[in-house]
Parts: sequence; structure tokens; C-alpha cells
Amino acid sequence: MQKVAMQKLLLSYVQPVMVTAVLLFWAYGPANWIANPWSIVVATLTTTALIQALEWVNERHSSWRLTKREFFTDVFYVILSYTVIAWATKTFADEPMMAAKKALGIATPWAMHLPFLLEVAVVVVLIEFGQYWLHRLMHNQSFFWSTHAPHHHLTQLNAMKGAVGNPIELFLISLSVVALLDLSQAAIFCALNILAVVSTFAHANTRFDPPRWYAFAFTTIQHHSLHHSVTYEDTRCNYGNSLILLDRLFGTYRSGEAELVGQDERRRLTIPEQFLFPARPLIDRIKTRQPEPDTEAAA
Repeated sequence: MQKVAMQKLLLSYVQPVMVTAVLLFWAYGPANWIANPWSIVVATLTTTALIQALEWVNERHSSWRLTKREFFTDVFYVILSYTVIAWATKTFADEPMMAAKKALGIATPWAMHLPFLLEVAVVVVLIEFGQYWLHRLMHNQSFFWSTHAPHHHLTQLNAMKGAVGNPIELFLISLSVVALLDLSQAAIFCALNILAVVSTFAHANTRFDPPRWYAFAFTTIQHHSLHHSVTYEDTRCNYGNSLILLDRLFGTYRSGEAELVGQDERRRLTIPEQFLFPARPLIDRIKTRQPEPDTEAAA
């Protein structure tokens, strides 16, 4: 009995330990490696792969067990996120924002002199604050919901599922105002890596339930599985991708957990259906305008 309790205690610290390890790495890791712009790609892919592997160590639900079809779909979206979506974010958001910042003479030198931990916290809060309100909008406005709904057609949760969705939504959710601040690359990369770890665990089929103090601030699989509930109204809670603290502050927090996830009678969408989902009303209108075939003439 004591051995089981000790094992459960150790497993509960997997998430806090990984977040701490990420923080220490970016704070004290090799300067030349951290300065490399590709370091964040390697770091986030590594931590995602590690969390994915943990699904085989201690899974949460056998009904979420990863299949070949789910795995290759998830990999497709991870690649899409690190290539097309990353390029679009840089080209159409970050670079224009940095150009506007330079043209307007905006400078925040004070940000560069913050303690490293505080600098990371600023990035985390800025990104999560924007994502929280955008995510909430997506559940309360029809067009934005149409871009986000494919993510809610997932019929199981796994480590890479956070990358699965319509490309419009994936682009929108990648936006932030961090480019307007003068912050160290190490702090930005550290924050992105921490957010990736938390949100990956929040989608993962793992049973490493963290301590209450961690779950008070950070989103867990319990919070996020409830957000993926099978009825639309039940999804309108727990919007924080990584900071459930924002839901507690803004009154959208709900406790609980769900195993059954999905929408529209839990119908799994194919990749083409996910891509075309926001255009479905237009496609349906075009189809209804097409004339019916003249059966008498054909006879």
C-alpha cells in the first residue's frame, strides 16, 4: 500500500519536473546552442516525442490508445505547424509587427533587464492571455467556431492532438504581441517550450495527475478533456490552453473530466474535411443550386 502511494506521488511530479527541467535548460544551457534559431524546434519536438512515449508507460484511457491512422494524421499536422503555419505567422504577423515597431520607434529596454524567470513569465502570460480570449471567441461566434470545430471533432486525445485543426485556426492561435517587446531569445524560447509541454500534456493520453498547486495554475488533461466534451455547450469552459488560472479569474472554469470527446455524434473528420470545414455552408449552397438531372429526358 505504501509502495503504491509512493509510486503515485512520484508520477504526480512528472509534469512539474519536466517544466522545471525546461526552465533550467533555457536559463543555464550552452549559449551557442540556445542562440541557434532552430533550437526551439528541436526542443519542442523532443519534449513532444517524450510525452507521446509516456502514453505507452501509463495511459489514461484504452479508448484513446493511438492507432496508425491517428498517429500519421497527428504527424501530418505537426509537420504542417512547423512549416506552413510557422512561415505564415512569421511572414504575415511577426515581421510586419516588428517593422511597425521599428517605424513607430517603440522600445521596451526595461524588458531585457528583468530577471530571467520574470521575463519568461511575461511571455507566457502575454501569449496565453491572447489565446484565452481568441479561444473563447471561437466558442461564441459562428465563423470562428467553424475554424475551431475541426479540433473538437477529435474522438480521442493524444500528445500531438494540440496541432490538429483547420489551418485558419492554427494560424490564428499562433498569433501574439510578443514581437512588440524587446525580450531575450532565450526567454521567448523557454516560454514557448514550457507552453508546449503543458499543452501537450493537456492533450496526452497519460495518467500523471499533477499536484493541486500545479493544476490550480496550469491546464491538465482533466480540464482539457472536459473542454472536449461531446456537446457544444459543454465545450464552453476551460479555454486556457496552458494557463487554467485565466479561466478561474474570468469565470469560465469548470471541474471534472471526460473520456468521450468529439462533436456531431463523435464523427471523426478526414484531413480534407478538416481543411474545408469553414467552407461547408458555401459548399452546401452551391450544391443546392445545382439543377436536378432530368430523369424523363434521360429516359
